[in-house]
Amino acid sequence: MLIDSHCHLNYPGLREDVSGVLGRAREAGIGGFLGISTKRHEWDEVIGLADAHADIWATIGIHPHEADHHPDTDTAMLVDAAAPPRVIGIGETGLDYYYDKSDRERQRASFRAHITAARTTGLPIIVHTRDAEADTLDLLREAGEGTLHGVIHCFTASQAFAEAALELGFYISISGIVTFKNARDLQASAATIPANRLLVETDAPFLAPVPMRGKTCEPAFVAHTARFLAGLRNDEEKALHATTTENFFTLFRKAQPAA
Repeated sequence: MLIDSHCHLNYPGLREDVSGVLGRAREAGIGGFLGISTKRHEWDEVIGLADAHADIWATIGIHPHEADHHPDTDTAMLVDAAAPPRVIGIGETGLDYYYDKSDRERQRASFRAHITAARTTGLPIIVHTRDAEADTLDLLREAGEGTLHGVIHCFTASQAFAEAALELGFYISISGIVTFKNARDLQASAATIPANRLLVETDAPFLAPVPMRGKTCEPAFVAHTARFLAGLRNDEEKALHATTTENFFTLFRKAQPAA
């Protein structure tokens, strides 16, 4: 069994045929899906999908691109929204200085609110970081050692950042980007991640892996990423499936495997 640890089932490209998307994924051996929210108006929809399917869980959060549009989304609001039983994580949140779609100080304030919400609820935080390694680490370290746990999603950062995140106790999630021909640095880093800190994801409907490049990414495609990653790490494919699934339930302790 595999878990797609980060997907957007409510996004255009997937939402029009959720039953088909889930059916194809389940046939491919995908046994669980973490539906990620990025805007406040998505929260009810993402939670609703999780409520309707025993193998889907939900998160609540504000993407750094959306920080300017959610100035009133504070820690108290996040904590309250995280109460439903199918909500198992806080995010995605973080910092994105590559696109700078929101003011950087507003991004940092939003990220701090999510960090405090994660500490308050005890839920893992799902971190997006791009061209913001130093500030991301500074804010995670502000939380205090051992008080925060989570995952760096869709990892594309430096080896040094990976090592620092691992030291903080974080997991690292690998997306289909690792299969791209020009992802040599990422491939080198992915080969070094400790097995007990590794997750896999699609970030669907984005970032379809080879050999599905050019198609709308679906959770079923996480199997291609896992296959490539197993070869990269000289792991048996079934072993990588089992390890990343165990890691998912170790990190997201509120989740229970579907019967």
